[in-house]
Amino acid sequence: MSLVTHGLIHTPLHFAYKRKSVNYEHKETFHSHLGIELLYIHQGRGTMIVNNNSYDIKPGMLCIFQPYQLHHLQLEYDEDQCFERSLAIFEPTMYEAYFEQWPSLHAFYTYINVGKLPYPCIYGLDDTDQLDRIFRSMHEQWPTLSESDRREQISLFLIDLFRAMKQAWGKLDEQPSADHSRRRNYQVEHILSWIEANYKQPFRLDDMAGAMHLSPHHLSHLFKEATGVSITEYLITRRIHQAILLLTTTNKPISWIAEEIGLTNNSYFCKLFKTHMGITPYQYRKRHV
Repeated sequence: MSLVTHGLIHTPLHFAYKRKSVNYEHKETFHSHLGIELLYIHQGRGTMIVNNNSYDIKPGMLCIFQPYQLHHLQLEYDEDQCFERSLAIFEPTMYEAYFEQWPSLHAFYTYINVGKLPYPCIYGLDDTDQLDRIFRSMHEQWPTLSESDRREQISLFLIDLFRAMKQAWGKLDEQPSADHSRRRNYQVEHILSWIEANYKQPFRLDDMAGAMHLSPHHLSHLFKEATGVSITEYLITRRIHQAILLLTTTNKPISWIAEEIGLTNNSYFCKLFKTHMGITPYQYRKRHV
């Protein structure tokens, strides 16, 4: 199953079972997908950043990233730590019809896709073996399937997975809030919130530093240490992310989109977009709309 790159879904499902990374070989930047990503963590620790909030990465947690949701995992590999995960990335509208015969499950499927989730992860799952079995069964069956049988198998896999998720989600009210697992990385969260409120404006590091009451050097170091990317890299990613959203959900002219994300020079915007996405904004819109 081929790779999903920043929203470019080349197959009906991008799937992996117990994929392992060691020695900092998994270096992820902020990114999003056109589809849903479900990430189950078998081993690993670090920080997950979603919606400008940070959460502890722990074994046994299930992460849910909705379409277009910008997210990032900053992993720790000291003391011979290993990052082991199973994941599924898919376009939800392709499989919605398979859920319609079960109204309650269909409602939950729709909620995960477009609802306002209180947090992007489930901690303290009662039956982690069940999730492992679902991913392992898909992993074992996939190579033996014909091309014509694969979509049906994907739908069965997703139905089993969402049944397990729905059961776990229903017990969240009985558990402590997921907020207890948030890292106390408030300064970085404040930086992300400031960027979210100001990324549509011309950027000056001194303005941000003044708002944060930090020196520009300390501000830059703090952000890079916590996220693994520079403030400028994140700002570009946030702007490109918003441009993709506008290109695929509106009919706004590309020059207007450039202005909406804080770039008044349309030529520069097109060049920047192509550098990061491999195609021009016009080509991206034509391909995905």
